[in-house]
Amino acid sequence: MSSIKVPVIDLSPFYSGDLEQKMRVAQELDSICQNIGFLVVTGHSVNPALIRAMQEVSLEFMALPESEKLKLTSDIDPVLRGYSPLKSEGLSYSIGEETPGDIKEIVSMGPPGSSEASYVMGEHYYSCDDAANWFIPNIWPEKPQAMRPIWEKYFSSMEKFSDELHRLCALALRLPEDYFDPLTDKHYSLFRALHYPKLTETPEAGQVRAGEHSDYDDLSICVVQPGLQARTRNGDWVDVPVIEDALVINIGDFLMRWTNDRWVSNRHRVINPQLDSGANTNRLSLIYFSYCNYDAMIECLPTCKIADQPPKYPPIKSSDYFTEKINRQTSFEKWSDDDSSQFGTADTESRF
Repeated sequence: MSSIKVPVIDLSPFYSGDLEQKMRVAQELDSICQNIGFLVVTGHSVNPALIRAMQEVSLEFMALPESEKLKLTSDIDPVLRGYSPLKSEGLSYSIGEETPGDIKEIVSMGPPGSSEASYVMGEHYYSCDDAANWFIPNIWPEKPQAMRPIWEKYFSSMEKFSDELHRLCALALRLPEDYFDPLTDKHYSLFRALHYPKLTETPEAGQVRAGEHSDYDDLSICVVQPGLQARTRNGDWVDVPVIEDALVINIGDFLMRWTNDRWVSNRHRVINPQLDSGANTNRLSLIYFSYCNYDAMIECLPTCKIADQPPKYPPIKSSDYFTEKINRQTSFEKWSDDDSSQFGTADTESRF
């Protein structure tokens, strides 16, 4: 068993306004992310009452009949907006591993206020052909009626917290605190509620609630329940602790590539409970996948370039990387050797 644990840190000193306190938290973050790209944070800015409201309204939707949930299927993009039924994706395909479909159902939303050709954020307005692929409209169910206002409020809270985390990351990487601002000011972040129903039959061989994968984003902000495991650099699996009112943060592939593997984007999974155990219950995860701008280039950061360690990854546009990965997990498509080279599978294997 691994001696590495997923650490818990208090973010409240970061909000003190004192640079020395901010740097202390930033240095702690840097140390953690070099060791394991998962951490549990307390003292964050997200209202615990809002988290509980999100859990309640999301479970209320998931309890609806399947026929009712399927009405929330997007005509434009059924993967990134609306409802996706059980076994509709296999996350392990994103790392080139073939498995049966994951035992989970999903509801997804993007930034509120999106339209097919433009996007408004604060006082800024963006319009271009490429935006049409990323800022598509959200869709909402007739019931529960409270779902849309609660979800939009939660998304807004996640945007704010994500900005704070990016500033903390910048300090940890010896960059100006606002370094990531122009790289995230027209982000295409995604929020997903993942429901893992109580198991009623033995899963297929190799089938789990969420297959082994790494997240292809900057970082993920999660509300989780027992069953989530992270894979350490030495290949061991460790449980991610569940602490009331805390949030789980994990580093995604973009920050791994930006930092030239200084920080690790750990693979992780959600394992199955035993059918006859008390752990075999409904499980809900709330995950905000924080992405940078759809046109941002993911390439080695200036403070992560070392003379005897050239960049390990070729520059790639964030939306190109995301598109390849999401297509694999939803189409159950196999990898080729060229795919492995370009999208990091070979490098990921060498890191673990």
